[in-house]
Amino acid sequence: MTSTEVTTESEDSGPSGYAAARLRLLQEKARSGPPRRAALASLTDDWLTALFAAAAEHAGVRGAALVAVGGYGRGELSPRSDLDLLLLHDGSADAAAVAALADRIWYPVWDLGLALDHSVRTPAEARRTAGEDLKVQLGLLDARPVAGDLGLVASLRTAILADWRNQAPKRLPALDELCRERAERQGELQFLLEPDLKEARGGLRDATALRAVAASWVADAPREGLAEARRVLLDARDALHLTTGRATDRLALQEQDQVAAALGLLDADALLRQVYEAARTVSYATDVTWREVNRVLRARSVRPRLRAMLGGGRAAAVDRSPLADGVVEADGEVVLARTARPERDPVLVLRAAAAAAQSELPLSRHVVRHLATAAEPLPVPWPAEAREELVTLLGAGEATVPVWDALEAEGLITRLLPDWERVHCRPQRNPVHTWTVDRHLVEAAVRASSLTRRVGRPDLLLVAALLHDIGKGWPGDHSVAGEVIARDMAARIGFDPHDVGVIATLVRHHLLLIETATRRDLDDPATVRSVATAIGTASTLELLHALTEADALATGPAAWSTWRACLVTDLVKRVAAVLAGEEPDEPEPAAPGVEQERLAIEALRTGEPVLALHAQTETPHEDGAPEPVGVELLIALPDRPGVLPAAAGVLALHRLTVRAADLRAVELPTELGDSADVLLLSWRVAAEYGALPQATRLRADLVRALDGSLDIPSRLAEREAAYPRRRGVKAPPPRVTVAPAGSQLATVIEVRAQDAPGLLHRIGRALERSAVRVRSAHVSTLGANAVDAFYVTDPDGRPLPAARAAELAQEVEKALG
Repeated sequence: MTSTEVTTESEDSGPSGYAAARLRLLQEKARSGPPRRAALASLTDDWLTALFAAAAEHAGVRGAALVAVGGYGRGELSPRSDLDLLLLHDGSADAAAVAALADRIWYPVWDLGLALDHSVRTPAEARRTAGEDLKVQLGLLDARPVAGDLGLVASLRTAILADWRNQAPKRLPALDELCRERAERQGELQFLLEPDLKEARGGLRDATALRAVAASWVADAPREGLAEARRVLLDARDALHLTTGRATDRLALQEQDQVAAALGLLDADALLRQVYEAARTVSYATDVTWREVNRVLRARSVRPRLRAMLGGGRAAAVDRSPLADGVVEADGEVVLARTARPERDPVLVLRAAAAAAQSELPLSRHVVRHLATAAEPLPVPWPAEAREELVTLLGAGEATVPVWDALEAEGLITRLLPDWERVHCRPQRNPVHTWTVDRHLVEAAVRASSLTRRVGRPDLLLVAALLHDIGKGWPGDHSVAGEVIARDMAARIGFDPHDVGVIATLVRHHLLLIETATRRDLDDPATVRSVATAIGTASTLELLHALTEADALATGPAAWSTWRACLVTDLVKRVAAVLAGEEPDEPEPAAPGVEQERLAIEALRTGEPVLALHAQTETPHEDGAPEPVGVELLIALPDRPGVLPAAAGVLALHRLTVRAADLRAVELPTELGDSADVLLLSWRVAAEYGALPQATRLRADLVRALDGSLDIPSRLAEREAAYPRRRGVKAPPPRVTVAPAGSQLATVIEVRAQDAPGLLHRIGRALERSAVRVRSAHVSTLGANAVDAFYVTDPDGRPLPAARAAELAQEVEKALG
């Protein structure tokens, strides 16, 4: 409750004591949801009726009425909703008297601090404005008399509805376009971590648009579950208003736990899952309804021409083109053949879905509903035909998604795959992820469909893509849990024991390649051997390579890049060689590239750091499309302590974000005939804002940092203190672990933390204080998360003992905390 509203409780707010009664109503714990919204609308009606009566008598105006429109007209008043009011008059009263009447209604509303959307019009003006402004017309479709001349309101409603129906061929396409533009701006409610309950696609605006379509008599929305979905969204908005005390529709992360508690839900995830489910219902109804609207309008425009061609006779029958056994196309949709018998054909559901996806046609809603009620369940394990139809459906690419959504809307997916219920509408808190878990799995299959020519068993790739995250929502590591579930599901689908084992292995290790390639030293034989041991065969490696790419592409733009693809491909080649019987070469001194060698020789000659900054802003994809990869920064300098924290600190001071980093020592011959170590640092960086700094400035600061004249920790602390901490999501604490069997030549320390300016500098300082030597470092940033691996040894170049390694991990974690 806002302070404005609370302080007005004792004030005279009108004949009904509206403010105090409203406050008591909103504080009642026993009444919520539709009953409270109806009670609030009724209370507001009574108060405005008294205001109108007194104002009309004072102004001497007759032939006028107060009309609720929009949400208030529907009786959907949330605690902080606007009051949408129209003062309707017949034009017989003096303009000054009408203005006085309006003032005596509007000002008491404003005095209570309530938001008001108001207008004063005659019926003719209202109709004219509605004809010019679609949003005004939509609001008037829900017009409801509050006080005054009821006949005046009834005649306006009749005229507005008649206009709406007469203008439907023009107005409905405009409304469709309005909804599409809003969806483009606001995104899909069912996938957003901070959704706008009203404006996002699948929200309250779309539910209202469906009412408007129904009022046009052109088409009607699917009613199953729609009222309940609307109630869920309105209840969530009520709780949000009461929690924040503001008229907001955005479900911000920091308020979700409180909103969930107000609704009696377990936590924020339970809230989002419920909201996503409601949004999915609205979105599906929206898709079906607009498809039907377009079909009807198309038919209306064609019918007069057909009649003319046929001499005024009956229109030609709709063509029915066969697509599969029992499945035909009719009027742009996939429907059942007249001879189809779903009660005797349990594969018909998947056959129809596969035919629709392959033909890039929508499944008729009536067909999906009929299949949901009439189709026999598949035997377990599935027959070969059912398995093949599932693979065909998954291999159809983008066309798979709407067909899958149609099946899921009627509960057919969970009937086919009961374990799917666990991931249905499950949110993913990691902002790198674009989709909910279930949609991510379908998107992974879509991505995998374009990679099927790279593998010998595309069916296993597609099913593994569909199941790779099926363990999310279960306790523990989702890959471990997913392996067990995928094994059961693959057997249910009808794969033989060997194929079941392959799918289970792919699910268990679906993160192995990307995590190893970006966090481990690929020149270390132990790294390659461990991956080869986990995967087992060359054919499984081939499948896992494609699955890795499909999973990353389906995650979001931050999860895949040319750089990551190259690292994974390099790892796959090395593992393939081991699986072919070759032993990985023992690591030799790293052979630098031409540019690195030039810098290293210069650093060895001068004894000082040498830098090169390459503004390579684009690298082409395989398909030729450009991809931003940041800027490459190369640093070479004679090996010495403190290089990593110094270099990382200088980059942080210059507001350069490290996207990826690699540190390694190379051995070069000296002029005296012996050799010396030179450190090579290869960084991929991006400026937080503004232009990139000059390489000469970076080098000067690096020299000062190494000789101790530049106090980086103090400078970073001063800068952090100068800027107030922004409000945002509280990140989980950092976690530092020792990677088991990570390397035979070094100890691998893995750091997982929230990415922040100076993070790499703090890690480097902690390692430096612990008197260990950093043999190589592999830094990876994924969205807001940093996952860094450091290969460390003791001063003599040996791996650390287990106890010392565990102690080091604790020291680094404490330093970051």
